[in-house]
Amino acid sequence: MAGEFSRTSRIGDQLQKELASLIQFEVKDPRLGLVTVNEVRVAKDLGYADIYYTVLGKDDQPEIIAENQAALDSAKGFLRRRLAQEVKLRVMPHLRFHYDQSVVNGSRMSALIDEVIRDDEAKSANEDEK
Repeated sequence: MAGEFSRTSRIGDQLQKELASLIQFEVKDPRLGLVTVNEVRVAKDLGYADIYYTVLGKDDQPEIIAENQAALDSAKGFLRRRLAQEVKLRVMPHLRFHYDQSVVNGSRMSALIDEVIRDDEAKSANEDEK
C-alpha cells in the first residue's frame, strides 16, 4: 500500500496542480496556447521533474507545438521560482517539458480501429448478400 503513493508521486501530483494554475494564469507569453499538464514525473532524488503536456486542439500542427515548447522552455526559471514559493520543498526539481504524444497516438489508433470495424462490417454485409 505504501508503494502506491510514494513521496515522489505525491510531489508530482502537487506540482501538476500548481503548474497547471501557473501556466494558465501567470505565464504571459503570446506563443503559449491552451496547455494541459497531463503528468509530472519526479526523479527519486528530486533533481528533475519531467512535465508532460498537450496543447488543446493543436495536436496536428508541429509548428504550434514547437512554439509552445519554446515558450515553456523560456518560462522554466519563472515557473520553478513560483513553484518554490507555493510548494514547500527543500529542493525544487529542475523542470523539463515534454510534449505528450499519447493523446495523438490514442486518437490515431481509435480511428484505425473504427476503420477496420467498418471494413469488417462491409465485408460481412457483402457475404450475406451472396
